[in-house]
Amino acid sequence: MSWQIEKILAERLDSETGYYKYPFGTRHAMAICYPNTYEVGMSNLGMQIIYREVNRREDWLCERAFLPDKQLAKWYAKEHTPLLTLENHRPLCDFEIVGLSVNFEMDYFNVPAILEQGHVPVLAAERKDTDPLVVMGGPVAFFNPEPLTPFVDVCMVGEGEQMIHAFLEAYMKGTEQGLGRRELLAALAQVPGIYVPALYRHEYGEDGQLIRIVPEAGAPLQVERQWQELSAPGETVVSTPYTEFGAMYLIEIARGCGRHCRFCMAGYCYRRPRVRSLEYVKEAVLRGKRLGKKIGLMGAAISDYPQIDELVTFIRQEGMAFSCASLRADSITPAIVKGLAESGQKTITLAPEAGSAHMRDIINKGITEEHLMHSIDLATAAGIRHVRMYIMIGLPMETDEDITGIVDMTRRVRQHMAAIGNTGKLTLSINPFIPKPCTPFQWMAMTHKKVVEKRLEHIKKALGRDKQIEILAEPLRQCYIQGVLSRGDRRVGELLVLAHRYGGVKGWKRAASELHFDTEQFLYEARPVGTLLPWSVLDMGLVQGYLEHELEQARKGAYTIPCFEGCRRCQVCGGT
Repeated sequence: MSWQIEKILAERLDSETGYYKYPFGTRHAMAICYPNTYEVGMSNLGMQIIYREVNRREDWLCERAFLPDKQLAKWYAKEHTPLLTLENHRPLCDFEIVGLSVNFEMDYFNVPAILEQGHVPVLAAERKDTDPLVVMGGPVAFFNPEPLTPFVDVCMVGEGEQMIHAFLEAYMKGTEQGLGRRELLAALAQVPGIYVPALYRHEYGEDGQLIRIVPEAGAPLQVERQWQELSAPGETVVSTPYTEFGAMYLIEIARGCGRHCRFCMAGYCYRRPRVRSLEYVKEAVLRGKRLGKKIGLMGAAISDYPQIDELVTFIRQEGMAFSCASLRADSITPAIVKGLAESGQKTITLAPEAGSAHMRDIINKGITEEHLMHSIDLATAAGIRHVRMYIMIGLPMETDEDITGIVDMTRRVRQHMAAIGNTGKLTLSINPFIPKPCTPFQWMAMTHKKVVEKRLEHIKKALGRDKQIEILAEPLRQCYIQGVLSRGDRRVGELLVLAHRYGGVKGWKRAASELHFDTEQFLYEARPVGTLLPWSVLDMGLVQGYLEHELEQARKGAYTIPCFEGCRRCQVCGGT
């Protein structure tokens, strides 16, 4: 084992507060891994919450591991050392359970890499009774885990704060009974929310379409997604300066969103909307204050928090700065922008998603240009000069006129900024629409890459002369790989296996060629409503036909009002 690797890991741990470290061998052992670097992974609040839940038990310890950054990767390669955990510097293969927190499609390529570096057999089918059980959580696990099923033994479908305890209890019971791996997996499959991919056989027709999913060994016909009230703490557990949000103390003030944006996976799979009490959030703010941190408010729509004005006023009265994710232009308030400005924020981020009213009706965004202009007025009055707007192109039913609408809206926003004396920069962050599972657009085709390139070039050309307008766009190649991974089936998993052998994402094209894998079929062909989808075994709690109804509403450009108390439309909250 390299002393240099141990030195770097020890220095990183010494920079933290709030971590747990128990003598290895005194408890059952679980490692939780984020398939990206420490800087990225430690910005993820969900991973920290599970880390806390396991370590607060008396019978388990949980340690962390991350994909090595460039500095560590050189030492690992030089010393031929397996990937080590942060706390006790143990290789992943020493743990009973290896947990994976997977949140983004491009991290799929890092899943086999981190297992291989930890000396855990990469393929689930090749693991023996003595090998760790590989368990996946995070949004990917309950949206569409199928592309990663070659690598994982168990998926946790839903929010894990309580489910992790039920899972660990079932695991210990099975191991105490001396169950072999196959029998243990069958027992775990009986835990609500636990999906064991190996117990479901996927059958395809001659045309390559998925025609049947067959449960085996007593596995349930469907796995019900688990959710919970926000009773467990939802704030930074381990504080470290070495993250993307190193100066912030993160506090989840709400979970879920009831706005019904038809493209948004989180809005459908994190229902129902729940908020934390103002009393709890204030206490969490004070905990962040004791650490000398800036407050980072987390949630799908921060400005929708019922007591947001009182909260930001409290934060500022405590002499603290705060920040938050993008705001909804129709619920932003003077108190929010005043507090952000006093906290040093220079840019207000808004997400109209589309330029034309026609397109915003289709996606059910519920934002008007008047909302945008009002938000910019408030921000400018508070001293925030720069504006960033998130825009998608290639949305379902989009026309050339809708692209012109993006240009026209941007010009009107820029003109409005000038008219009120705001000389700041207007940034458009433009990305292609990617259809997501468990949304009304899950059946839709992705707009062809050449069309998106043409439309993006049109926007750049039309707005490029204005030096006060900046256009940012994610590399399209990655977006179209994400498009395949997002709605992929187990054949996409085979593609990931081969791509891993060829170096990960850089081996994607070669692997697809060798497997004669038609990525365009996954991207550009609409899926008939009613067809069997790879994730059909996962039950999000939506009443049958609800997503189909919302797709039809999109075609009509009809508005669906937000969730309200007593609403029973989608039936996630129960009732009829």
